[in-house]
Amino acid sequence: MLGRQGLPFRGSDEGQDSTNRGNFLACMELLKEFDPFLQKYNPSSNATYISPTSQNEMIECCAQEVNSVIVSEMTKSKMYAIMADDARSEQLAVCSIANELQQQIQNSGLAELKCVAQRYDGAAVMSGSTGGVQVHFRRLHPEAIYVHCYAHELNLVLCHTCRAVSEAVELFNLLECVYSFFSTSRVNHHKFEEAQSKLGLTAVELVQLSNTRWACQLRSINAILETLPAIFECLSAIGSPIAVGLRAKLYKFSTVYSLLMFQILLSVTEGLHKFLQKETLNLAESFISKQAICDTLRGKRTDVFATELYERTKALYHTHSIPEPDAKNRCKQRKMEDFVLESTLGSGTELISSHTLTTELLSPCVDRMVSELEQRFSSVDAGLLKGIQACSPKSQNFLSESHLDELPKHYSINLKKRGGSGGQKLPCPQNRGWMSIY
Repeated sequence: MLGRQGLPFRGSDEGQDSTNRGNFLACMELLKEFDPFLQKYNPSSNATYISPTSQNEMIECCAQEVNSVIVSEMTKSKMYAIMADDARSEQLAVCSIANELQQQIQNSGLAELKCVAQRYDGAAVMSGSTGGVQVHFRRLHPEAIYVHCYAHELNLVLCHTCRAVSEAVELFNLLECVYSFFSTSRVNHHKFEEAQSKLGLTAVELVQLSNTRWACQLRSINAILETLPAIFECLSAIGSPIAVGLRAKLYKFSTVYSLLMFQILLSVTEGLHKFLQKETLNLAESFISKQAICDTLRGKRTDVFATELYERTKALYHTHSIPEPDAKNRCKQRKMEDFVLESTLGSGTELISSHTLTTELLSPCVDRMVSELEQRFSSVDAGLLKGIQACSPKSQNFLSESHLDELPKHYSINLKKRGGSGGQKLPCPQNRGWMSIY
């Protein structure tokens, strides 16, 4: 039961006087209340079989049973894939890790089976294209394609995009400063809550940013936009140098424009992020979804969308009675802004016109996101990927014979065709088994 639920056996203190002796001993005590045998059982002190050593032996027995079932399934399918965690691999040589994986395969009796794929995280020691573990492992198993966690890859896409555009860096630095201003001071946080209540807003907490979970960035932007009137009122009422500087930054036209822009762009990728975490997801579906996201993002690079975004920004300015910037006052409070945010970027010249915002902010962000998506989701050979996609009913090339031919080429499988002409799609259900292994 503990193993099935993924619960730990041991407790931090398993002594007789401990109030929490761990899940295993707690289960034994619960069973004892209902089991007549356990109620009468009185073992000697040196043979209780509930010591940490005995618990570890039970865990090992359970692991062996689970492994035997998995190996049996692999043997029946005649192929398998491996997934390894490199939590301690930084301390090991690359060759040692690859050799250890191979040893485990031999010990499990899988040496004669075909390894079709391998998956680790993105650490260079594991994923390196020239000297990583995946390269050394492919020398022993040439068919084992390397697949990185695509949900993690998507995080890297967004992270690198925002690092490459200076205005994006400045925006997320500002969001973190606003969060810190209202969260580290109980007085400021209380005033923020009062302002929301006074303005009739739904109570919303600001969200801290995260470099590894980009869903936090979208939640942070949504929270800022939902509570923007309360934030402006609080910063004006507090009036400290930091508050004045933060309000000046939030008043910038490019800041409001960036908030709305990233809310839209991150909402597009948020759907892909959730989709990539599905347990039933396969490689073909992930690439089809990635391509759909890329097409959607490219659609945001049009003049129509740029104009719509610019008008939405102006409307938000008018809603909150923010004075629109002009050439005479756009560089005011430059010294205060630098002092408050401790930014190495400086104030610079504010982006105001629709054309400038499009060419220097919207288009670079969209282009970088699409480029990163195409690059980071291309670890699988293009020909093999076509073959994998042809196995998915969702693909336009489903059961295309010319595409499916790539699979036996990669995995060195001898096939005998039952029917159909080269390069033709075979849509009929009775033709779905168009080839067989012999």
